Amino acid sequence: MKNNRFLIYSSLLAFAVAIGMFIYLVNASKALSYLSSDPKACINCHVMNTQYATWQHSSHAKNATCIECHLPTDSTLKKYIAKAKDGWNHSVAFTLGTYKNAIEISDDAANRVQKNCISCHKSITSTLVSNSDKYHNFNDPSVKTGRRCWSCHKGVPHGKVRGLSTTPYNLGVKEVK
Repeated sequence: MKNNRFLIYSSLLAFAVAIGMFIYLVNASKALSYLSSDPKACINCHVMNTQYATWQHSSHAKNATCIECHLPTDSTLKKYIAKAKDGWNHSVAFTLGTYKNAIEISDDAANRVQKNCISCHKSITSTLVSNSDKYHNFNDPSVKTGRRCWSCHKGVPHGKVRGLSTTPYNLGVKEVK
């Protein structure tokens, strides 16, 4: 009888500790902020400060958030699936330190960004397609094999130089004295 009570109380204590650790982890990681569309959620991980700072000072800051460029905009379900997938990949890379100094976009994310560029800039892209023989040669094989908008527009919206040390005065980075 006493063994059963001990087992029940031990199980309840372990469950309470697990719940407490989960609540602590959610709070410490600011996990709920990732459900919002606030660009500041993207800088919860200090390694994204450069991307945030360069975006903040770009023309896109007034018109587009991180989510509007980097996640699917055609479906809420697709958006949260992509957010969960990217979030998992980012948390693993940042926790284990397996990311490069100049963070590179994945192929899946690049496809999303390309689709969103074209979607937001429909009037421009439709004009480019209709004038392709004069300006952007869409008959060029490199266009058909994966040239992206940022192949030419490198500075939009994150600047031309990418790396963790390229914007030393950005949000969250302390000045070395």
